[in-house]
Amino acid sequence: MQTLVARGWVRTDVTGSLYGIGIHALLTGTGYLDSDPRVRAARPYLDEASTTLGETIHLGRLDGYDVAYLATRESHEYLRTISRVGRRLPAHMGALGKALLAERPDGELPEGPYEAATPRTHTSREALAADLARVRGRGYSVDREEGVPGIVGFGFALRYDSPAQDAISCSVPVARLTPEREERIVAVMREIRTKVEATVPAGGGAVHWR
Repeated sequence: MQTLVARGWVRTDVTGSLYGIGIHALLTGTGYLDSDPRVRAARPYLDEASTTLGETIHLGRLDGYDVAYLATRESHEYLRTISRVGRRLPAHMGALGKALLAERPDGELPEGPYEAATPRTHTSREALAADLARVRGRGYSVDREEGVPGIVGFGFALRYDSPAQDAISCSVPVARLTPEREERIVAVMREIRTKVEATVPAGGGAVHWR
């Protein structure tokens, strides 16, 4: 532990009895994001979506059965969802994750029951599979207070990989969501998805890390 402290990976208090993550862990995380060509390519379009819609926009990547948040543009409205880069959520309980799970066969879903974040979270494999079928039918996912009470999310897989590894989403408080507003969000996010996919060629020209 002292070696990790000396190298900045871990920090400790004056008594040497409490430990926390050091600043080098932060620098490594930001280095990952800065070196990822797909994150760089998506950033201006996340800005565009944020400016156009005024809502919170996310970019996430599937990691096992979780989604890791790679970029976030927060709404400036008083009522908004708050997230952060580096956050991880189980894929079954959010718009990003469901958009990505729908790109895969249902046979790859783990057995339930699944963790519930709200009373609306799908906790069985059967319920999730039925929802994913609807995602495939409409071309995007909808999270209606399944991950966070009072928040609805719309998720769109980015298909420059097959199956898709990354997705974008827009999160909106229920209090601001009308049928007209929902239609507008879906239209804008579809356009943003098309722009990101056009910027990143199929396969991305990126190294396939192991």
